[in-house]
This record gives sequence, C-alpha cells and structure tokens, in this order.
Amino acid sequence: MDDKYILDVCCGGKMMWFDKNNKDTLFCDIREVEKGHIEHCPNWECKPDVIADYRDLPFPDKSFKLIVWDIPHLIKEGTGIINKKYGSLGENWKEDTTKAFNSIWSKLDNHGTLIFKYCDLDIKVTDMLKLFPVKALFGTRTKKAVNSTYWICFFKNEQS
Repeated sequence: MDDKYILDVCCGGKMMWFDKNNKDTLFCDIREVEKGHIEHCPNWECKPDVIADYRDLPFPDKSFKLIVWDIPHLIKEGTGIINKKYGSLGENWKEDTTKAFNSIWSKLDNHGTLIFKYCDLDIKVTDMLKLFPVKALFGTRTKKAVNSTYWICFFKNEQS
C-alpha cells in the first residue's frame, strides 16, 4: 500500500475511471461481483483490490493524498441496474453516511483532496452535504436534470 496515493472507497465497476488499473490507486468496495451479474451489462464487474466498508476503513490515518467517493444513490435495496451497480444506502443512511465521511476524512492526508460524486435520486444533495462536518470547497452548484450527478470537492488542511 506504500505506493498508493489515491483511494477509491466505492469503486464498484470503476465506471468513472479512464484507467481502471491506475497504478497509484487502491480500489476498495464492500463487495466483489463477477461478470454476468447484470443481464443488460454482461461485462460489468466489481473487482476491488480491498474489500472493506467505507464506514470503518482498515487503513492508517492520513494514508492518501486523493480520495474519491461515489456513494450509492438509493436508500432502498432493489433489483434495478442502479441498485445492482451501486448498492443501496439503507434506512440508517444519515448515521452511516456521517460515519463514512468521518472514516474517509481520517484517511486523507493534510493538504489532501476528497472528491465526492453523488446523484440525487432519493436524497437532495443539500440534505446529503448537511451531514458532513466539513464545508465543500467547490463543485457542481446547479441542477441540470430531474436527477443530477454532482461532483463536490473537499480540501483538508491542518484546521479541518
């Protein structure tokens, strides 16, 4: 792990990655899923380097310079493609998401960056961001569609 500077805590199918095998990145997810799990996406798979829960990451504090977090978008578990690819947050989403942010933030080194990718399918982005004890630096500020994907950037300094 000494040569990994980037952590993707919910890598799933690594769909946002141009280089799905980036040598500087440690890919993490709570599950591993083989190809063929989704009928309409037969090549989709979830193959993390490390299986771990983002609410309690097993890495030393201040281990990474950049962390990306593409959290599940739905509260309830279901059978649709979005549920199969991302999973669900569950009924305890507020407590779990707050705990996850704190776990992730502790793994981010000083002067490190957290990129939070989020789609407001079930929960408004403003309600999600209220759970975080750190204010976002910048990101998507306008809604482009009924359900929009937001990219939010947090920067960790000595005071945060």
